[in-house]
Amino acid sequence: MRARLPEGLVHYGGTPVFTEKTVPEKLLRAHDTKPGVWGKLVVLDGAVDYVIFGPPEDRARIEAGGFAIIEPEVKHLVTPLGPATFRVDFYRAAAPAE
Repeated sequence: MRARLPEGLVHYGGTPVFTEKTVPEKLLRAHDTKPGVWGKLVVLDGAVDYVIFGPPEDRARIEAGGFAIIEPEVKHLVTPLGPATFRVDFYRAAAPAE
């Protein structure tokens, strides 16, 4: 699992803050990001399990104040562990200067 985003990416959007009650069903099942789109799962309160499908499968428990990097096109899911709040910030390569 990556510890940080690659250099040269820019933040361009993100999800609302979700709770264990408002998280969309899609995030609880295997899904991925589009080509070139990186995510940063940010846990604000509680804990969330982040699972990357393999091989090999990789699992991490992200607790309040922590984050996980989501690589482009990599199948993954999240599972809130009881009361939790979290969001996903999205990044991509900076547009070339004209």
